[in-house]
Amino acid sequence: MTDVLIGTIRPRETTTLDVEGHALAELQETLEARAPAGFDLVDVPMKMTGGTTLLTSTGTFSRRDNVHDVEAPDMAARRAQVPDGWILLHVRSA
Repeated sequence: MTDVLIGTIRPRETTTLDVEGHALAELQETLEARAPAGFDLVDVPMKMTGGTTLLTSTGTFSRRDNVHDVEAPDMAARRAQVPDGWILLHVRSA
């Protein structure tokens, strides 16, 4: 009997949001509160405006919902099942 490979995939979609504040924690809290449904905050690079205490950031969110499994008899077939805009997270045997 041939093992079936099960691959877990999810969308690769990202989005960004610009915020400003006076502390890194403030930027992060604002971004987390404004996260789109199904997205997680994955990056909060900050910049300080010259001559002020104002910090700015373009937070990056990555879609983390809509995860599901697809089955195939081998890795070539498994890779072929990953649609454009999706990412293969891991593969396991059935």
